[in-house]
This record gives sequence, structure tokens and C-alpha cells, in this order.
Amino acid sequence: MALKILVADDEEKIRKLVRKYAEREGYEVIEAENGKEAYELAIKEDVDLCILDVMMPIMDGFEAYQKIRTEKDIPCIFLTALNEEYNRIYGFDVGADDYVAKPFSTNELMKRVGVIFKRMNKETITNNSITKIEGLVIDEDARTVTIDGTQETLSLKEYELLLYLVKNRGTAVTRETLLEKIWGYGYFKDDRTLDTHIKLLRKTLGPYAKYITTIRGVGYRFEKNA
Repeated sequence: MALKILVADDEEKIRKLVRKYAEREGYEVIEAENGKEAYELAIKEDVDLCILDVMMPIMDGFEAYQKIRTEKDIPCIFLTALNEEYNRIYGFDVGADDYVAKPFSTNELMKRVGVIFKRMNKETITNNSITKIEGLVIDEDARTVTIDGTQETLSLKEYELLLYLVKNRGTAVTRETLLEKIWGYGYFKDDRTLDTHIKLLRKTLGPYAKYITTIRGVGYRFEKNA
């Protein structure tokens, strides 16, 4: 069965363009022209990924995705002409997995879609799936992160970033390595995305954020040993 993508944008030509390239990659595509319709379709249909424009009538993309996430755990890529840091941070803060500024390359968008699907479907190859560092608990089988007894909600990229740093704790991991391992396809042209995710991850980790240290001119290191 083909993976199903919901494409929501008030510009028909953008929806049709994305549909064309997505169907060429073998995906099934459904369309919405506003945020309200996107929310309703996402809940009604078995959607595997949302591609949502931010600036849509009736309900914007941010609000639509926030409503979707209260009922379903579906990854999301935001499309937007708003490229300010605040909007990127807000998009990631509501749980988005990626953020594409208009105008965009449709081929690159499909690569981002492919990376998300690939990482969603990868299998855990270790039997020891639980890592506990004081009150921070990562369960790889359940794909959950618990902090002092409270389960937190992380986006796919935040979770993978945390897991990679923890698995390599004590080692300085370069920015280039993190971009390659987490985003996976030459994301070096805009490594502000990494900084944004680190900022959001530290916010989520609360008292354990101190264990993610910045190595100036190199990258990041998770300091604490389990």
C-alpha cells in the first residue's frame, strides 16, 4: 500500500506541483485548500505525512497541525514564505519535523519526505532499548522520552537528535555529523535548523538540558554517562 501524503495549500498550482512529484515517487496524495479542511482530512484519512502551508485561510497551518496532534501522531513539513527565526522556532515548537521556505525545490522537498519516512520505519537493532540517566529515560522500543516521571512529546527530529547525542555521550559530535546523521542529505547550507532543534530540545529536557554542552567551533556533546 502506498504511503499517503496530505498536501494543504491555498494555492492550487503548488498543490498540483507537489502532487505531481509525490506521485512520481509512488506516494498517494490527498489535497486540502485550507487549514480546517486539512485537519478534517488528516483525522478522517490514514495519512502518513502532512505537508502544510502556514498561511492558509479559515485556519492556518500551525493551528491545524496543533489540532491534528491532539488526535494523531503524524509527522509534518511546513511550507511557508515566513523565514524569520521566530516562525521556524514556532513551527518546530508545535511539533513539525521539517520546515521549507518558499520558493522551494520540489525535488529537495521529496528528499526531505523520503528521509522522514525512512527514519519512521527504521528498526531498533538493540535489545537494551532503555537508557536511563538520572530522571531522564529514553525507551527506544516505545520511542518515548520521560523526564522525572512525565512523558514528553518530541518531534521526530528532536527525538533522533537526543538519541544520537546520548548514544555518543562523552564525545564531541560535529555539526556536520549531526546534520548528516539526523537530516541525512547534505543539509549543510542552512545549519540554523540544528541550532533551532538544540534550543527546543534543551527547553524540553528542563533540568537535564545542562548535559548538552556546546563545543565552540565544533558542535555539541552530551556530557553525562549513564
